Amino acid sequence: MKPIVQISLDLTNIDEALETAALAMRAGVDWLEAGTPLILAEGLHGVRALRKAFPQTPIVADLKTMDGGYLEAEMMAKAGATHVVVMARAHAETIKCVVKAGRDFGCKVMGDNMICESMIDGAKFLEDLGCDYVIHHIGYDERRGIAAAGQRMPSPLDQLREVVNAVKIPVQAVGGLSLEQAIQCPKYGAPLVVLGAPLTIDADAFKTADGNLEASLKMICEAIHAQDVPAF
Repeated sequence: MKPIVQISLDLTNIDEALETAALAMRAGVDWLEAGTPLILAEGLHGVRALRKAFPQTPIVADLKTMDGGYLEAEMMAKAGATHVVVMARAHAETIKCVVKAGRDFGCKVMGDNMICESMIDGAKFLEDLGCDYVIHHIGYDERRGIAAAGQRMPSPLDQLREVVNAVKIPVQAVGGLSLEQAIQCPKYGAPLVVLGAPLTIDADAFKTADGNLEASLKMICEAIHAQDVPAF
């Protein structure tokens, strides 16, 4: 598959999320993500607002579901989400419930392997239970805790190729990636590229002379879309 650019709307109010989403869509982003902060702050209202504003755009609801899987997925699908996220560390029955709800309500399921003892086994587990995508994820607190202890901060790129090789479904890498690293993900065989928002544009790369965020994001999208995803 061709690379897909997803912007994570990790914001805490609908108006700011809609404004950022509109900018992102003009720049060439393919998917919108109602990030966990937006879902916590605005719930189903945030997803409904995104769906109303962008009726044809895929919308990922980053629920990080751990229990009550069927109901959570059903609610988000009915609000307009096309993709929902369930955690690999949830009980297998929860993942099965999310997958069933996805089938019942026409919503794709993204399984997140964050905190798995083996990230590779976690990815396989999610695929075996019927997830449509794997999110290979190093968590925010984990990264900063390890760095605070004076150790090297882990990166999704450390095992990305192994995760990609372990499953047949598309993989997305998330967690502490710089823009330059995110742009490189398709070269690892991971076609779903996530850009965080609000975005921080590196002054030395993908930044226009006038500092225009939309123009910078357009350059990033073009760099990602121009790539072919290799088969490993």
